[in-house]
Amino acid sequence: MHFETLAIRLQTERSQHREHSTPIFPTSSFVFDDAEQMRALFADEQEGNIYSRFTNPGVREFEEKMAALEGTEDAFATATGMAAVYASFMAFLDAGDHILCSRAVFGSTLTVAGQFLLRWGIEATFIDPRDPDSWQSLVRPNTRMLFLETPTNPGLDIVDLAAAGAFCAQHNLLLNVDNCFATPYLQQPARFGTHLITHSATKFIDGQGRVMGGVVCGSKELIAEVRKFCRSTGPSLSPFNAWVLSKSLETLAVRMDRHCENAEKLALLLEKHPQVERVTYPFLESHPDHAIARRQMKKGGGLVAFEIRGGVEAGRKFLNNLTLCSLSANLGDTRTIVTHPASTTHARISPEARAAAGITNGMIRISVGLEHVDDVWEDIQKCLSV
Repeated sequence: MHFETLAIRLQTERSQHREHSTPIFPTSSFVFDDAEQMRALFADEQEGNIYSRFTNPGVREFEEKMAALEGTEDAFATATGMAAVYASFMAFLDAGDHILCSRAVFGSTLTVAGQFLLRWGIEATFIDPRDPDSWQSLVRPNTRMLFLETPTNPGLDIVDLAAAGAFCAQHNLLLNVDNCFATPYLQQPARFGTHLITHSATKFIDGQGRVMGGVVCGSKELIAEVRKFCRSTGPSLSPFNAWVLSKSLETLAVRMDRHCENAEKLALLLEKHPQVERVTYPFLESHPDHAIARRQMKKGGGLVAFEIRGGVEAGRKFLNNLTLCSLSANLGDTRTIVTHPASTTHARISPEARAAAGITNGMIRISVGLEHVDDVWEDIQKCLSV
């Protein structure tokens, strides 16, 4: 079936009530038929529900949908996107291991990889995501994983997933890709040899700024390790949030088409404005990774980054004058959201690390919503001209 059909029609079996849409399962535990079934479920000899920290019918529906849409065998859902990223690390890494991590990833991912993993004796080396040739000299005998985002956060660089897949196959590494910005509708990293795919489902998967959630997708063997780690440590997705996210997937394709259409129009308009120094959008011909983006993505995504002439002060003035667009820490919403990464999402990392990731003090990131693009442009153009 096509992506849109899978997202709508893949659901748990109907109950005796014959509901058309899967209901919410707000229960902490489940009842067993007898002692033998109880034993078999706990021993993993039989599939079924035990306790909602482990499994829940609504959560399982969301996991199965995400696996199908990403083209993987299985998935495990978590309470937040960062819980998914953390679980994708800790399920596979031991003290003494080493990972390669893109230096252009979400600020909290940089903090986990660069600070918290060190507490357990796991070291990270931060790499240039756009220069695969430079990765070769950084591999060690104890290197276990390569972690990437593409498009990158917040600079919207594109990582060549085919090159990353070949590199990891050469060195027997797990390739772990955060696919949050693209979503499985625009990009399926598993097609390029990716082993683990993480998402903050809080973003475009939900798409309306309502709930938090995360998911890790991969082979049955790898997700079994993620499930084992999460079953004991407890970063569970709530049944209500799972229901919201599963329903949201039914409109993902329609929403992403509009996000991408609006974002590309906005990027083209920004490129022509005299107060804008530089615009970054993957499907602009001016983007240095334009050819790679066209090869591995269906469309350019819903985010645009740009730099205003005049530096920090011009950027602050721009943000303070916005009236339609929201100033918020989220992205992937129906509403257009404008952020200043250097003072928000990446404020906790050093100025040197921000510079290495291409995050300037004047960079503005726009998560382009579903409003009419002319109204969004009117708000932005007015603020650029003040």
